[in-house]
Amino acid sequence: MRTHTGGPLVLKCVRVCCRRGRSRVPRCVRNAWSYTHLLARSLCYNSLASWDTVNESLFEPIFWTADRLTRWFGRVFVCLVIVLTSSIILIAYSVMLPLVLYTYPPHWIAWHLGFGHWIIVMITFHYYKAVRTQPGQPPTMKNDFPFVSICKKCVIPKPARTHHCGICNTCILKMDHHCPWLNNCVGHFNHRYFFSFCVVVTLGCMYCSISGRNLFIESYNTIEHLKALEAEKPGVPVKGVGLLIGIVPPESSSKATPPTYTFKDKLLNKSIIYMWVLTSTVSVALGGLTLWHAMLISRGETSIERHINKKEVKRLSKRGKVYKNPYNYGRLNNWKLFLGVEKRSHWVTRVLLPSSHPPYGDGMTWDFHPKRKEALPV
Repeated sequence: MRTHTGGPLVLKCVRVCCRRGRSRVPRCVRNAWSYTHLLARSLCYNSLASWDTVNESLFEPIFWTADRLTRWFGRVFVCLVIVLTSSIILIAYSVMLPLVLYTYPPHWIAWHLGFGHWIIVMITFHYYKAVRTQPGQPPTMKNDFPFVSICKKCVIPKPARTHHCGICNTCILKMDHHCPWLNNCVGHFNHRYFFSFCVVVTLGCMYCSISGRNLFIESYNTIEHLKALEAEKPGVPVKGVGLLIGIVPPESSSKATPPTYTFKDKLLNKSIIYMWVLTSTVSVALGGLTLWHAMLISRGETSIERHINKKEVKRLSKRGKVYKNPYNYGRLNNWKLFLGVEKRSHWVTRVLLPSSHPPYGDGMTWDFHPKRKEALPV
């Protein structure tokens, strides 16, 4: 039998050429191609892969960029909250308070002074505590606490209701969400401070919006009137002017009457318009967010658990089963546990007044399927 000797020789030449061609390609390009090829193959590496895995892998660079930007802009958002809140307080003291003292009866003066200063104290206290209080992290060392899974990013045991925050780059106990306006995660130990801050800010903005409505209308009409006067030819006397810039006495001389308003008058009117527009907008936007969190608290859920429970409800409904939230202790009990109310006096000392009492539990262990659904003996 005759053997053809040209086959092995051709294969050897092809291998040599391939090696030479590969050596000409830069190593960085080859590494990038190998890494891309590995990522493409990892999308279907086993039978458990799904479109969720593919989407998560494809959008991972976008999530990484958003997390880094949010982490950097967190301090900017905190400074913005402080500046906006301070500007509203400054306008309230410099413009609204003198009008209240000179025009309102004594009982309304006492109401405005008491409620206004209570709002300021509550906003300052709860925002400071929400920013400075750590939401809580699970221990990284070996412990005996029960856990439900292992975090694939931190590679540590995760207790129940614990989730990983990509912005803080750590696991958070009873994580609700990461708030850029706090530059902090909302978790087990500062969730009450965050919600109380939302409530008092909404009340304060509604209070400023309602009490300053008439001033806003007068200031807006005054600014529009001044714009009309500036658009006219010089020499036209000033006709009606709002309360904040005075009234010009009539003159019989044909000489042009200069306007009597000053830069300070225009600044006061514009500051009232700014305060009303800002407080009205915040009261609507933040009020909706506050109602949403109030609904979650009534159900014993967090923002993350709300999405998880919806998926569980759909999954079990297909099997003919009903899903029950194991952390729902009843509406009244949920609020008492969330606010830390243990006695009747705590509704005043811990809810209506600033209080730094810790939340119920340690965030590591939770009571599942409570047998008693009636209200706690408070």
